[in-house]
Amino acid sequence: MKILIVGSGGREHAIAASLKKSPKTEKLYCAPGNAGIGELCELVPIKAMEFDALADFAEENGIDLTVVGMDDPLVGGIVDVFEGRGLKVFGPRKNAAILEGSKAFSKELMKKYNIPTAGYETVHDPAEAYRILETAKYPLVLKADGLALGKGVLICNTKEEAEAGVKEIMEDKKFGDAGNTMVIEEFLTGREVSVLSFTDGRTIRIMSSAQDHKRAKDGDQGLNTGGMGTFSPSPFYTEEVDRFCREHIYQATVDAMRAEGRPFTGVIFFGLMLTEEGPKVLEYNCRFGDPEAQVVLPRMKTDLCEVFLACVEGRLDRLELEFEDNAAVCVVLASDGYPLSYEKGKEIKGLSAFEGKDDYFCFHAGTKRGENGEFLTNGGRVLGITAKGEDLLTARRKAYEAAEWVEFSNKYMRHDIGKALEEASPS
Repeated sequence: MKILIVGSGGREHAIAASLKKSPKTEKLYCAPGNAGIGELCELVPIKAMEFDALADFAEENGIDLTVVGMDDPLVGGIVDVFEGRGLKVFGPRKNAAILEGSKAFSKELMKKYNIPTAGYETVHDPAEAYRILETAKYPLVLKADGLALGKGVLICNTKEEAEAGVKEIMEDKKFGDAGNTMVIEEFLTGREVSVLSFTDGRTIRIMSSAQDHKRAKDGDQGLNTGGMGTFSPSPFYTEEVDRFCREHIYQATVDAMRAEGRPFTGVIFFGLMLTEEGPKVLEYNCRFGDPEAQVVLPRMKTDLCEVFLACVEGRLDRLELEFEDNAAVCVVLASDGYPLSYEKGKEIKGLSAFEGKDDYFCFHAGTKRGENGEFLTNGGRVLGITAKGEDLLTARRKAYEAAEWVEFSNKYMRHDIGKALEEASPS
């Protein structure tokens, strides 16, 4: 099969690496990709939001399957464009991708179908928000309704912080039109867990659990980012939690979307909070998490290409997912200053250290080739350094060991990814 991947980050590199192993894969393309993805795929200089140009490329090059990794094109309707041309594509249609594209929609869906989530209010203008803040219980969470690169969520400990947040989101439009509508949400406490799933619109298959670290600095300090590291599986995601979620959250979400006339085909990412009252949904995403994909996919034994086809062709009920009985940890190497301002174009050294090592992976997120073929930084998140081990503590040690193999002048990383694992491990 000829397969086109749409996207340019570490998630798409992880997808490409998994598809490369499939005997079904004849040739891989990626649009627009990055320098690391270019080692596995032929790069196509078409941007992810150029739907017609991408569909033209797929037609002209006999692409058998297109896999959309990013949220923006999915929410924008790329799948509808491809399906309208009779092209096979993995991902939800526009009317289903709203599950991530609108926080207000997803909260209303959960309320309507009794899917456990935090209490909330949806507001459409700042005055309405300020009125609610007068009598609200703190801390609380403010969420821009639309896509905001994983950064449109503010945790506010006081009324003053919340008022500043409303101004930032709804008046100053820090996140653009994503802040035209806003969700004011109850603050939940507990362990956060990410669970990825595949669905064909009826059947759902759950992947291994993971846990992301969103804050830029050690100790969960600093600004929210797209993710600074992750581990899989989560020791906090117990069999009891899994049973509850399968009964009350996972299948319920797929059934709710179908009942709404929005059948969902693709990946549903469940962001969960394990509260004292039980698991609750924090958020949905309509695609693989990044960097969750970098720890979940390397552990998946099932042929990823076969899973994609089973979803697209509506036969996921005939397939079971298998994962290795081990663990993985990913540490993100970023450009110092991320997520605000940072320099690009720094030469990256040490990447050859990963060659021939089965348990170590270097997934490129923000890289490009220089004039002499060298690898250069080209983004805030530059590389995802992933290692597998027999258990989480071993994988964590190996990931940090591998993070030292790589150098660039403004390299930055958190040093406490998976630190909670030490608390969870037997003494």
